[in-house]
Amino acid sequence: MTIEDETELDKNRTPSHPARPNARATLGRHPERGSYDAETIRTILDEGLVCHVGFEIAGQPYVMPTTYGRIGDHLYIHGSPVARWLHTIAEAIPICITVTLLDGLVLARSAFRHSMNYRSVVILGRARIVEQNDEKLEALRAIVEHMVDGQWCSGIRHPSDSELRATLVLRMSLSEASAKVREGAPRDLDDDLNRPVWAGELPLKLRPSAPIADSHGIELPAHVTRWCR
Repeated sequence: MTIEDETELDKNRTPSHPARPNARATLGRHPERGSYDAETIRTILDEGLVCHVGFEIAGQPYVMPTTYGRIGDHLYIHGSPVARWLHTIAEAIPICITVTLLDGLVLARSAFRHSMNYRSVVILGRARIVEQNDEKLEALRAIVEHMVDGQWCSGIRHPSDSELRATLVLRMSLSEASAKVREGAPRDLDDDLNRPVWAGELPLKLRPSAPIADSHGIELPAHVTRWCR
């Protein structure tokens, strides 16, 4: 599939094949926290910054963190073609990609009931190599824009032909994905409610500090100062 094969290949487009539960993607423990809704999955992916890619080489499991970008119902990752892990999963072996957002620490009246509030996505499948340069460019744009909205059109130099050749871009379908969400207060047992212990949620947020320019920096652009997640 190339960029021309998709109609309205846009980050906010409704997927043509929204994720639905199947034997592998269906949650086992706490199924009430699961969601297979495409919009929920997209929202979590768009807020996250790092995904973890799990795979196996000669019986040894590996999990690699990397950046990503989303276009429609596909996730894109990239890197050097000589990177062993990226070259290995480019051979279309089974992989698992996860994204987790930590929203808070849940403090309970018993050690057993402590938890975390979170939103996560698990994607199963096989990654495919992006061969066409126009789709490569769109994927790299999505990855850059996913980091900082507005950065791609800020005047940065876009990849040259030689840089495109030196970059391996992989595409992963979201057709086999599930989300899991835990929110709210601790679930203490009735027998513990009278314990003189504070219980509740400690919310966590990702916030940027003041930007630090390099020695050749110009005036700070608005799209950097307004960054938020």
